[in-house]
Amino acid sequence: MSILAPNSQILYREIYNRENQHLVLNSGGNLNIVKSYGFCFVDKRRGDWKKKIKREIRIHASWADLSRPAAVEMQPIESSEQLDQILDSAKELSQPIIIDWMATWCRKCIYLKPKLEKLAAEFDTKLKFYYVDVNKVPQTLVKRGNISKMPTIQLWKDGEMKAEVIGGHKAWLVIEEVREMIKNFI
Repeated sequence: MSILAPNSQILYREIYNRENQHLVLNSGGNLNIVKSYGFCFVDKRRGDWKKKIKREIRIHASWADLSRPAAVEMQPIESSEQLDQILDSAKELSQPIIIDWMATWCRKCIYLKPKLEKLAAEFDTKLKFYYVDVNKVPQTLVKRGNISKMPTIQLWKDGEMKAEVIGGHKAWLVIEEVREMIKNFI
């Protein structure tokens, strides 16, 4: 077999890439099957002229970590009295809380909530996550949080609001900003 190539490095790279192709199959997230296809070329003069394919199959089992939840559902805050109780219990435990001020009509708020619940699973033992639907609570509660835009994610510690992120941009940026805010206060 003869191949014309202007540069021997190109020929080597082409053959090397063909020999080291890997296909990863994921069957339900619990089992990964890696198939490696290597191509062997046989000289036609020897009589064994068919192209042979050498296959190697490796199986890797990966189990999900069941000791930690994938997401933690955020608890609602529906009144000023409930907020006072939550802040008092957090103060006793010296544990900060995260409050997501949202509305059901706010598309970004709805999109951000499951991502915050996944973030809550990361910090499950260190702090609690709550949400306030501003349309279902008295306006005195909304004024207490000093909310002007939604979604607004606030970190409260020792009964006071310490930091906030106003999430008017991409969800992954908001989550990263919230993660940094949490790390600064834990």
